[in-house]
Amino acid sequence: MSIFRTKSIEQSLRDTDEPGRGLRKNLSAFHLTVFGVGVIIGTGIFVLTGQQAARNAGPAIVLSFALAGVVCALAALCYAEFASSVPVAGSAYTFSYATLGQFIAWIIGWDLCLELALGAAVVSRGWSAYLQELFDLPAWLAGDKAVPDFGAAFIVAALTVVAIMGAKLSGRVTGALVVVKVAVVVFVIGLGLFFVKAANYTPFIPDAVPSEKASGGDAPLLQILAGITPQHFGWFGIVAAASIVFFAYIGFDVVATTAEETRNPQRDVPWGIIGSLIICAVLYMATAAVVTGMVPFTELDTAAPLAKAFDLVGQTWAADLISLGAVCGITSVILVLLLGQARVSFAMARDGLLPPVLAKVHPKYGTPWVMSTITGVVVAVLAAFVPLSELSELTSIGTLFAFVVVSIGVVILRRTRPDLPRAFRVPGVPWLPAISVLASLWLMLNLPVITWVRFLIWMAAGLLLYFVYGMRRANLAADAGEARLTAEGGRSGSAA
Repeated sequence: MSIFRTKSIEQSLRDTDEPGRGLRKNLSAFHLTVFGVGVIIGTGIFVLTGQQAARNAGPAIVLSFALAGVVCALAALCYAEFASSVPVAGSAYTFSYATLGQFIAWIIGWDLCLELALGAAVVSRGWSAYLQELFDLPAWLAGDKAVPDFGAAFIVAALTVVAIMGAKLSGRVTGALVVVKVAVVVFVIGLGLFFVKAANYTPFIPDAVPSEKASGGDAPLLQILAGITPQHFGWFGIVAAASIVFFAYIGFDVVATTAEETRNPQRDVPWGIIGSLIICAVLYMATAAVVTGMVPFTELDTAAPLAKAFDLVGQTWAADLISLGAVCGITSVILVLLLGQARVSFAMARDGLLPPVLAKVHPKYGTPWVMSTITGVVVAVLAAFVPLSELSELTSIGTLFAFVVVSIGVVILRRTRPDLPRAFRVPGVPWLPAISVLASLWLMLNLPVITWVRFLIWMAAGLLLYFVYGMRRANLAADAGEARLTAEGGRSGSAA
């Protein structure tokens, strides 16, 4: 039994045609772009923009967003080639199974569960906090101090129902929310332009200032390994800010999880992935430029920098509108993360790595309703009872790890299956994927040591589950066993 046995792309495609185990194809390039924008634009643009300008980059935070966008674009191209070649639910998990084998696929699938489910729980608590502030709700009902956090549990339950009722309905709900939050972002940019002062852009790149070394688990892994003393501002500060605002781009990879539900995945999935990333990068850079031009960047180190910027220029009425945009923005993020998590686990169950009952498809809605229900319950419980703010960086390290594997997988698939039809091809293979790997690893090294420790503990638990259950129950293992028994029976018959 080889744990590195690959699952052929042809077999992956055949699995989608099995009665009761294939997802309904309802999505277009527009729906995928909406999903992408829906999950990318969240708390990042409403929080990280000002904080990182004040702490690390100054007005050059615009360059930090550009640099982070380039890193994501490298990975996005790799995702686009894979998703157009293997249009099956599961995203990086399915891609890994076709190129690197079952064991690596399990690791990635388990890693994606960390990224998507934990991310949805973290963001749900953020949604509750914004809602509590916007409507002045009781502290016991919603917000940071609520235990259980009824607001977070409610939004997860409501969006789980939407997810079960179909990808098309989810797309419509996400589309409506995206219109609202993009309108708010455009409003911020448009109104903010009237209050921009050129003096606030000087100096554009503030002089570098050595920062105190973090200690213990809070220290970046790069500092521990190389003894590098971090700096605020200057070019090092721009890169440091990029490693943090990168997290504002997380989510475009979730578009690939819906490839199986797309009417023309070879054309539409690449458009959805790359299109949503470009739209968000432009909005992020424009917002960063306007906000740092409105007020001195030193005034933006707050949990609500956009609202504070408008307060400081005498436009306090805009703060509530920005909070409304944040609530809508976070709602769409939760929905798309729930969709992605259910589909990754569904793909793993369809391959036998998780119990097959999890791969049931709803007869009316054509969605993985069992897995969606379980995902919703787990995320709602986590969001209601566990303070997850310290664990949010686990979402980022999980995403970056998936980026590394997908980038490597593109090169391997080019060599093992050069004949495979590819509607979209990454330019500059193998150099562009290699740069994507190095860039992702660099950002991972900038994460705290404690995040690495938690990540390794999670992966160790996943390995235990794989060797106890998944390795023995996987469909490929069963197929190999049947083939071996057939061959042995044939040899016995010949000998007789």
